[in-house]
Amino acid sequence: MGVRYFKKQKGRTAGIHPYTDNDMKRVSWCINKGISVAVTPDWDHGTSDWKVEIRINDRVHLDPKTYNGYDAQTKMYEYYKYYYDKNKR
Repeated sequence: MGVRYFKKQKGRTAGIHPYTDNDMKRVSWCINKGISVAVTPDWDHGTSDWKVEIRINDRVHLDPKTYNGYDAQTKMYEYYKYYYDKNKR
């Protein structure tokens, strides 16, 4: 039996986006309440196009707008802030 070497697959990355402690507090709160927001590649368009997917208790909603990587991550944190502010009282 020989050793197989596989070529590393090149994937997509939305890049690096800085976050704050408040961002992480909101993300943690939302995830504990069953709300998750993710940045997903838009495979139907260019290589730098991204969509924002919102999952609330197993229901998936997709933001209809297409973003570049940095803007998609910014929008992701905006959604976390929106749901945190809306439900936290």
